[in-house]
Amino acid sequence: MLKGGLTVNASGPAEIYFQSNNTSIELWVDSVSLQPFTQEEWRSHQDESIEKTRKRRVRIQVVDTQGNPLKNATISIEQNGLSFPFGCATNKNILTNQKYQEWFISRFSYAVFDNEMKWYSTELTSGQEDYSVPDAMLKLMKQYNILVRGHNIFWDDPKYQPSWVTSLSPTDLALAAGRRIYSIMSRYKGQIIQWDVVNENLHFNFFESKMGENASSIFYKYAHQYDSSSFYFMNEYNTIEESADPTSSPANYIQKLREIHSYPGNKDAMGIGLEGHFRVPNFAYMRASLDILAKADTPIWLTEIDVKSGSNQAQTAQYLEQILREGHGHPNVNGIMLWGGWYPDGSCGMCLTDNDMNNLPTGDVVDKLLHEWGIRSLQATTDANGFFETSLFHNADYQIKIIHPAIGNSSSSVHNFKVPEASTADSDSSGLSTIMFLQFSA
Repeated sequence: MLKGGLTVNASGPAEIYFQSNNTSIELWVDSVSLQPFTQEEWRSHQDESIEKTRKRRVRIQVVDTQGNPLKNATISIEQNGLSFPFGCATNKNILTNQKYQEWFISRFSYAVFDNEMKWYSTELTSGQEDYSVPDAMLKLMKQYNILVRGHNIFWDDPKYQPSWVTSLSPTDLALAAGRRIYSIMSRYKGQIIQWDVVNENLHFNFFESKMGENASSIFYKYAHQYDSSSFYFMNEYNTIEESADPTSSPANYIQKLREIHSYPGNKDAMGIGLEGHFRVPNFAYMRASLDILAKADTPIWLTEIDVKSGSNQAQTAQYLEQILREGHGHPNVNGIMLWGGWYPDGSCGMCLTDNDMNNLPTGDVVDKLLHEWGIRSLQATTDANGFFETSLFHNADYQIKIIHPAIGNSSSSVHNFKVPEASTADSDSSGLSTIMFLQFSA
């Protein structure tokens, strides 16, 4: 099935045109559907997808110590944190700005460093490595149980090499690259959940042009050998952002992914990292691209989400919310990282706050979705049979508090629980998970 999408700000007849450069191939069209969607319908589909793929229906019954149902019991359920990885980029300013530090750690459980782990930051001069800044940042993240993505081991763009690297002979470059990958991987072994091994190597080929076409594949092989506990990603832009640039189209991305994965020694799965630097997003294109990439059957992360829509902050915030909802609603997206590290000169790719750490409209979007997807509470009363039914996110930690006259109005019973992800066998014909039954005594 061919699937795609477009945004048309007009109405009228539509024609669909098929062309093949191979005249020996006939194209037969069994059926064609061109379906328009309003923004409300699109949002409704996102919410429906979240219900099917991120949540599970839970039926809670409250009973007394003898197992008798308690009606009209007041229950409050607190969700502690997100069940879905949602984080943000940060930088060395977090080490010296207490207000920024407090703003960041109160919101995010995942982080990625802007530039501090890149080769040009840790080895400005050949043989003189300095990891003091990323070490301090990683120590801070550990202190607050924030998980860190590694960005990046190599960057294939010739503009972003340490100055001393570009003039090396192929042999010397191979030796320097080998030292680099061993140095950073051995230093942070077991401390980084994911690595972008060769950044943007569909658009660029610095290492391949010097060391041969298998350079990237070799780097992935050694990365896994040095730290098998981490997970390794291809990180690219213009794969889900509608663009006239076909270099990193979903088809080309999958081809490169399979090429690296098939290299001898690279047997373990690799993740799909999609940067997502948007201007005016095309959500039909984004969804169709994610559907194509999902066929690779490997985890997909949106690794550097930002919106550059000029000075219109309200428009930027609106686009950001729509992009994040689209990503969260797609069943094959396993995590989202914002590219919004704070800089005092305002040079952040997408600013979330001002310099006093007051939210900008984009920051308000982040807080809105954090509340909607994570840190939230609900209250209800049990029915005549002691039941209450709701829909809760998979894998989140919950605390339920029960108040009932049977245990005294001033007292309560408190229980902790987690909602496991349902298996395919647990789903009904609509795709929704069958009800998980939980019983708590008051």
